[in-house]
Amino acid sequence: MEIKAVKLYEKGFMLQPFALGGEDGPEKFDASVRYRSTLQNFVIDTGNEIILVDTGMPSEAPDMVVDENTKIFLGSRIKDYVSALKDLGYQPEQVTKILVTHKHADHTGELRSFPNAKIYMSPEEKEATEYKGDNVIGVEYKDGPYHNFPASEKIAEGVYLLPAKGHTTGNSIIIAEADGLFYMMHGDVTYTDEALYENKLSVVFEDKEAARDTLNKVREFIRNNPTVYCSTHTPLGYENLEAKRTVDLDNPPKTIPPTEIAQGQATGRYVCSVCGEVYDPAVGDPKNGIPAGTAFEDLPDDWKCPRCKQGKDKFNKA
Repeated sequence: MEIKAVKLYEKGFMLQPFALGGEDGPEKFDASVRYRSTLQNFVIDTGNEIILVDTGMPSEAPDMVVDENTKIFLGSRIKDYVSALKDLGYQPEQVTKILVTHKHADHTGELRSFPNAKIYMSPEEKEATEYKGDNVIGVEYKDGPYHNFPASEKIAEGVYLLPAKGHTTGNSIIIAEADGLFYMMHGDVTYTDEALYENKLSVVFEDKEAARDTLNKVREFIRNNPTVYCSTHTPLGYENLEAKRTVDLDNPPKTIPPTEIAQGQATGRYVCSVCGEVYDPAVGDPKNGIPAGTAFEDLPDDWKCPRCKQGKDKFNKA
């Protein structure tokens, strides 16, 4: 079995209050502390199958632009998902299965590019995602407990999908077993590994109690199994993978601060830093009573992202 990172964005950052402030409150943390941020998803090559874990941003999604309100910034796009996958040596028609951690657009953006693959996700995410098709399977977690997780779905030999609710109501974790190690591809249980070591939730969740329970289970699993923690939104995700570096919760690695931040030109549009939803003033949000021509600054204070229901403060210029 071989696991590879599909590298999509680079040279971003996130603020400590965003990454760690979900339970204690963002005000308890230092907004001057920045962690590195990226976007990558993963490929599991079993030798018999090519299995994707999430499919990145939609190819047409605009890049974010940093301003004084930015809490998380993915950085600049390296490649669109399909091109990045081809660079790893895989063609779309080779993909047999796709495992979705959750519904947000930076994880489901190019599901449409693999119409022949079977797509596995939790029943909650199958209901919520905009992507529909006969190839979408809502897993039943029919294969019983997996270590300290109470339920699992065996996707292939050594590959398991586990319920990990909290970030979204149907959030999942994927674990691949290879060479005595457990590779945990977890979507957004944490946004940066510092949160894993410090046992902190981010500010983004649909169910805080479930998110806490999931993080507790993740940390218990890691204490009992040699685990390579493959994150989506920090370069530690692919750095851990490439080094086959396992987590030692009692000895956190030294934080490497971002040294170069990508910059871009604002277009007048805004993009949700949590799920990738784009607000275009030329279109508005007619489903929620916002007419075309409404500037982002003129949206009501209680307006929320149509996709993930986060507030205006989670949107960045695009």
